[in-house]
Amino acid sequence: MSIAFIFPGQGSQAPGMGKGVFDAFAAAREVFEEVDEALGEKLTTLIFEGPADELTLTANAQPALMAVSVAAMRALEREFGVGAAKAAYVAGHSLGEYSALAAAGALSVTDAAKLLRVRGQAMQAAVPVGEGAMAALIGKVDVAAAEEIAAKGAEAGACVVANDNNVGNVVISGSKAGIDAALAYAKEKGVRAIPLNVSAPFHSPLMQPAAEAMEAALAKTEIAPLACPLVANVTARPVSEPAAIRKLLVEQVTGRVRWRESVEWMATEGGVTRFAETGAGKQLSGMVKRNAPDAEAIALNEPSDLETFAKTI
Repeated sequence: MSIAFIFPGQGSQAPGMGKGVFDAFAAAREVFEEVDEALGEKLTTLIFEGPADELTLTANAQPALMAVSVAAMRALEREFGVGAAKAAYVAGHSLGEYSALAAAGALSVTDAAKLLRVRGQAMQAAVPVGEGAMAALIGKVDVAAAEEIAAKGAEAGACVVANDNNVGNVVISGSKAGIDAALAYAKEKGVRAIPLNVSAPFHSPLMQPAAEAMEAALAKTEIAPLACPLVANVTARPVSEPAAIRKLLVEQVTGRVRWRESVEWMATEGGVTRFAETGAGKQLSGMVKRNAPDAEAIALNEPSDLETFAKTI
């Protein structure tokens, strides 16, 4: 049985996430304490108690989701002897790549928290509020159809495919004018399109200032050898070399999250039969079931999930 640990991105956050693991395991508590110390604030209180609107702010949600994911992984490893070294690959959706790298030992929790705070602030600051937008194309739509819709939108302003999650769930991102034009064209084509309640046009060329901020931050950050390869968002292929990882993390800020291709590659070429979504929510598990229907997808959110999973390894 070949396992991939996968880690969620923004949108999976909710007040109270990770509290069960925090209460049950000292190893998990240490991760939350390390994140609080790294950021110089009680992010843990916000994670557990909210308010939801403050937790959802990009600069908070990104390190918060990483904390929950890595806390669960640390507990799984220390309490049950199952860590990234038991996996074929790790992968994460957008910010989840930082969780994956921390889980695989490439980034310290302190560095991951600081990088994600920089990333969240830089992404928020890259485009004035109201000038960017994102939308989900839902239903009978694949990436080729989404690219056609985005190209039509790009006639009015920046517009690209940002997240190729699975057939029937592709996200576009860009300027408000570009997304509005794309939405109008999608309606003409009979494609259901839903504007997303986000604060910036993530994974689009408009994020270039944030990419530059991350390049500077990553240049000063040590990336250690990984316990297993990372399947990168930008390439949908495994990578282990620190310099290559640094480069891909910068490209990821403006580049497409090739999640469908990543899961398909792991399940076919990579031989993965079991995907374990570790941290908060079950969004990625749902995507796995659509992209690799023959593989098992499970969510490791609570202490009982970790214990049950470990018994099957």
